[in-house]
Amino acid sequence: MTLPHSLGSTGDPRPPQTMEVHRLEHRQEEERKEERQHSLHMGSSVRRHTFRSSEEEHEFSAADYALAAALALTASSELSWEAQLRRQTSAVELEERGQKRVGFGNDWERTEIAFLRTHRLLRQRRNWKMLRQRTEEKVQEAKELRELCSGRGPWFWIPLRSHAVWEHTTVLLTCTVQASPPPQVTWYKNDTRIDPRLFPAGKYRITNNYGLLSLEIRRCTIEDSATYTVRVKNAYGQASSFAKVLVCTYLGKDAGFDSEIFKRSMFGPSVEFTSVLKPVFAREKEPFSLSCLFSEDVLDAESIQWFRDGRLLRSSRRRKILYADCQASLKVSCTYKEDEGLYTVQVPSPFGPREQSTYVLVRDAEAENPGAPGSPLNVRCLDVNRDCLILTWAPPSDTRGNAITAYSIERCQGDSGEWVPCHEAPGGTCRCPIQGLVEGQSYRFRVRAISKAGSSLPSKASELVVMGDHDAARRKTEIPFGLGNKITISTDDFEDTVTIPSPPTNVHASEIREAYVVLAWEEPRPRGRAPLTYSLEKSVIGSGTWEAISTESPVKSPRFAVLNLEKKKSYVFRVRAMNQYGLSDPSEPSEPIALPGQPATLPPPAQVQAFRDTQTSVTLTWDPVKDPELLGYYIYSREVGSSEWQTVNNKPIQGTRFTVPGLRTGKEYEFCVRSVSEAGVGESSAATEPIRVKQALATPSAPYGFALLNCGKNEMVIGWKPPKRRGGGKILGYFLDQHDSEELDWHAVNQQPIPTRVCKVSDLREGHFYEFRARAANWAGVGELSAPSSLFECKEWTMPQPGERPPVRCTVGAPIVYGSWACHRLSRQFPGGRL
Repeated sequence: MTLPHSLGSTGDPRPPQTMEVHRLEHRQEEERKEERQHSLHMGSSVRRHTFRSSEEEHEFSAADYALAAALALTASSELSWEAQLRRQTSAVELEERGQKRVGFGNDWERTEIAFLRTHRLLRQRRNWKMLRQRTEEKVQEAKELRELCSGRGPWFWIPLRSHAVWEHTTVLLTCTVQASPPPQVTWYKNDTRIDPRLFPAGKYRITNNYGLLSLEIRRCTIEDSATYTVRVKNAYGQASSFAKVLVCTYLGKDAGFDSEIFKRSMFGPSVEFTSVLKPVFAREKEPFSLSCLFSEDVLDAESIQWFRDGRLLRSSRRRKILYADCQASLKVSCTYKEDEGLYTVQVPSPFGPREQSTYVLVRDAEAENPGAPGSPLNVRCLDVNRDCLILTWAPPSDTRGNAITAYSIERCQGDSGEWVPCHEAPGGTCRCPIQGLVEGQSYRFRVRAISKAGSSLPSKASELVVMGDHDAARRKTEIPFGLGNKITISTDDFEDTVTIPSPPTNVHASEIREAYVVLAWEEPRPRGRAPLTYSLEKSVIGSGTWEAISTESPVKSPRFAVLNLEKKKSYVFRVRAMNQYGLSDPSEPSEPIALPGQPATLPPPAQVQAFRDTQTSVTLTWDPVKDPELLGYYIYSREVGSSEWQTVNNKPIQGTRFTVPGLRTGKEYEFCVRSVSEAGVGESSAATEPIRVKQALATPSAPYGFALLNCGKNEMVIGWKPPKRRGGGKILGYFLDQHDSEELDWHAVNQQPIPTRVCKVSDLREGHFYEFRARAANWAGVGELSAPSSLFECKEWTMPQPGERPPVRCTVGAPIVYGSWACHRLSRQFPGGRL
């Protein structure tokens, strides 16, 4: 650094002391300069570390403040030229230092601004990268969720369908499948995988066009008749669909849906009954069984079905349906009156279902008290609500001479097995309201009939019922969406908060009986979300006063049965609604309601007629009784000369025709019919004319003993023996069938009955083997089909003829037919000459 010189001191020599002081001060200034540089360096390091911006105030170091203070103290005392020189030198240095300091601050500010800008850009880039990473993660999660939601096993929107085509034509099997991810598709022919490479070129063509699967079979032959299956599979499951392809030819009977091959392939072998179902007379509380035999083994035992009065039966804890060794059976471990009815067993067959029917009659069990009536039946629960229901039943057919005075009703809660009496109904009705039940609980009921002789056995228990608000289903709406999902919306969700409810509306009588009235009403609107109970009031017409109807428990359902009303009086009713906030105003009064008188007894059925059916049964018919509450009819019988009527059926019959089984041949019987309703058993009809049970006509048994009497090039003469059982009448004729061993179908030989037991069959093929079967007919109808005969070859009989052939003499109609040519010739063709 060059110091300025004073004008007055130019050229003057400096004394040694002054030079020494100057060097000392210069050394001190250098030391202080190094300290300031070190301080500035340390300050810059600190500022760089803390990222101090240029807008912040610059601070001087402690050495700067000390130097400034020293200069200020010595400024006034030093007046020599050395002091002035030092002051000038310090000012110049301070000025230069300030300039350098300002320049260093500007550079640092620019550097800091660039650093902050770079830091901001890096932060933005980091934020963008993180945002992009989060976006990619969310997209990946959404993709995985979409794949997870869309991933499902395959299922067929449109399955395969069977085809019947002509030979040398093309058939196309198509189906539509939906799956995610796309499934793997495999085609099979009779469980053998189809590989188009293993067949002639163009025989099979398999395509998969976005779920539309197709299999094209070109130039079909008889070998292409098979069951074709397509199986699809992915990671979520698999599915299959199959169809049958039937290739028809010009032969007609050897192909098509009417062919024997197709029927046997679809339904299996022809199954016939080899035994007859017979009527069963069971007793209440005891077991019974039904069984029948088949000619062939049924491939699918589940195809055998049992019915009672037209309703399909299934196995249960009390009823078992079994099949073993060509025998189907139905076993009931504990019998009730409800098990009575017409039982039918049905088995499939290529020519239509085969079935047999019989009637099962259930007699009353021994009463605990002698003379007590039989047990009621058909106990049912109707109009089930939150705390009440209506119980109905059918009266017993046999009161054992004592009128029923009352019915005792018992209930069992859940599966406890504990039966407790809950109500007693008068004897003139079979319908009763049950109240005071608990919502959410399950109940069963049974009924006993009471007479002066005592109480009957309990009836079969009713089905289990659960008490609840069954009207709540009408207040709910289901909205489907997606695949198998749905949203349930209830009108209760839209109810506002209601404090005191509004009064109910539309109070009316839903049922009026001679012992009670069932009141019904509509809930208040708006209803509110708080639970509601109801209180009822009644008033006699003309009294002007209202009386509260006492109840044992709060009424929760919009229905209530009012008991203990006086007859010949008219009543009006009103209802109040109550919740946790208070009681509503009374509703509008109902219309006047009065109890009816004693119900009229049902009239007896008219025009009861009896017809002899078989040697042990009689068929009855009668005119129906027109009554809306009719439950059916009871039938009674007695032998001529006896004064006691016996019950035929213990379960009311719905129709107007019934066959009474189990009668004794040679006895005379009378019959009468009584109608049944909820009011009890009606009056008896007039007794029928006495009818004697005797052996009636039946269809004959099957012929047997077929033999070949003569044979030509294309004709045969067949003979056979008469049936062992003629059915009590004369044989009117026979029907003969033939069968070529090289064919599958049987063909009728004659359309009109043949009066003799010899038949000439023409239009046969020489060299073929034939078998025959026949059926006999009488006035009762066509009898049983015989077993097939032995195979007879259609080959002309040739033998030397010594002379003119004598005429053949046949005796027709006798058990034995004799024919004669010359005895030595006949012995070769038909040994003995006798059938």
